[in-house]
Amino acid sequence: MSKVEEVIGRIESTPVYKPKKVASAFSGGLDSCLGIELLRRKYKAGEIIPITIDIGQGDEEMEMARTNARKMGLEPVFIDVRDEFSDEWVAMAIKANSDYEGYPVSTSMTRQLVAKVVAQKAKELGCDALIEGSSGKGNDQYRLHNGFTVFAPGMEILVPVRDFDLTRGDEQLLCKEWNVPTVETITGGDDKTLWCRSIASGAIDLDQKLPDDIWMWLVVPEKAPDKAVTIEIEFQEGIPVKLDGKEMKLADLIEKVNYVAGGCGIGRIDMFEDGIMDLKSREIYEAPAARVLIFLHKDLEQYTLMKNQIFFKRAIDAHWAYMMYHGEAFLPLRYDLEAYIRQSQKNCNGTYRLKMYKGSMEIVGRRSDYGLFFPEIRSIKATGFDQRKCKDAAFIRGLPFMTLAMREKKVAEAAKPAKAARAPKGKK
Repeated sequence: MSKVEEVIGRIESTPVYKPKKVASAFSGGLDSCLGIELLRRKYKAGEIIPITIDIGQGDEEMEMARTNARKMGLEPVFIDVRDEFSDEWVAMAIKANSDYEGYPVSTSMTRQLVAKVVAQKAKELGCDALIEGSSGKGNDQYRLHNGFTVFAPGMEILVPVRDFDLTRGDEQLLCKEWNVPTVETITGGDDKTLWCRSIASGAIDLDQKLPDDIWMWLVVPEKAPDKAVTIEIEFQEGIPVKLDGKEMKLADLIEKVNYVAGGCGIGRIDMFEDGIMDLKSREIYEAPAARVLIFLHKDLEQYTLMKNQIFFKRAIDAHWAYMMYHGEAFLPLRYDLEAYIRQSQKNCNGTYRLKMYKGSMEIVGRRSDYGLFFPEIRSIKATGFDQRKCKDAAFIRGLPFMTLAMREKKVAEAAKPAKAARAPKGKK
């Protein structure tokens, strides 16, 4: 028995739900195209509706979805959520300094937004099932499942890659056997949004070398220009609103910074990631704009927020990123966290100048009317205030340390009689 026959036999022996009308979260990639073929061959679906969500992945990928759907005799439903993704999800990601172990939680957000929109449309169209292309080894199955469950409760969820225990190689064999119209240039594929690009998720080996031609925005530092590039970004309430003095929509600003910063060798992320199932994977991301904007936004917060706000917000930011990563975007706590994050940004206004060179970033200018840095008070070069007043302040702040010393002295003195009692008696 050949390998492809073994895979087909496994599929044929697995009992499945037979949907009357099923909506597919359709990207036009390998997983979603194979899912359409399986709906016909295995699930015996009565009606199939591919739904393609434009989340900022670009014209090329949108055209791929349209072309591959038509090759399979279907016309996809297109829904544009680019503004919602950039103005609501990415804007909050910047305010929250989005970071899960070094990853700016991009695909984590898009999967949940896609799940919401596809589920809502499927419900509107009277579908009884949804299909998506996640693996049983990854994170997206949970993100999509949770979104489907919230916005289309009770609807059957089909996940063929997981439910037929298919490897990537199995999928490729089936696509070849059944003439499924899809092309995968990178094993594991890639997932692009304006905020971050995930490359071959879950398929990168420990010491696997990455070729220079896999990058979309990034020029590797060794090949980046020998001349530094300086940009200026203005923030209002934590959101970048101007690039080099020009007011821009957030999505357009991010796209521009991706190319400019990427051209300076900035944006490569190569990390070990702890997935939802607590399994580690080596993940590769390309995120020049995310790297730049979060770097500047963090500094702006240090400039404009008080210390207690900063330390408290770090915990809020970390939990927000954790929820986004773990598919919990539609739980009430997310919105509770965002209420604080949003309120904290009222004074996060300022303009930054950033110099970029071969993978490095240096802030070379900061301006803000909302800053809390007052060198006329703090600097050792200025008089500011009468330093002698701090003598009493230092005494008061030192009282806890004084009490610690008093306790240690008391404990030591109490221990002396006990030591004396245990000491051996001397000879007479």
